[in-house]
Amino acid sequence: MYAIVKVGGKQYRVEKGDSLVVDRLREDEGAKVALEPLLYTDGGTKTVFEPKDLAKVKVEAVVTGHERGQKIHVLKFKPKRGYKRRTGHRSELTRLEIKDIRLLTRRPAAKKKDEEAEDGS
Repeated sequence: MYAIVKVGGKQYRVEKGDSLVVDRLREDEGAKVALEPLLYTDGGTKTVFEPKDLAKVKVEAVVTGHERGQKIHVLKFKPKRGYKRRTGHRSELTRLEIKDIRLLTRRPAAKKKDEEAEDGS
């Protein structure tokens, strides 16, 4: 059983128990995150990729830590002109652990706007 999820503009293939490194998320360590599924398959018999059916798929992950990626060195050079520029970059990353992938029997109930307005007041 696996799913294709979208996190921060990139797509990843995940299975239960996988560890995944994505671009930095705002959540703290230990926070639960719901990932947006684009495709779900249970190993061969059932594949889900229709938007109304994907609302039934739930992919849960836990933030296990924040990391920094490898340093990338950038060098600009133009011969015979004395032009050299050297810079570097390190990406801020978040490590996620996939806790659960499941297909619910029915779509979760949508929250009504009236209830949200009352909760906020």
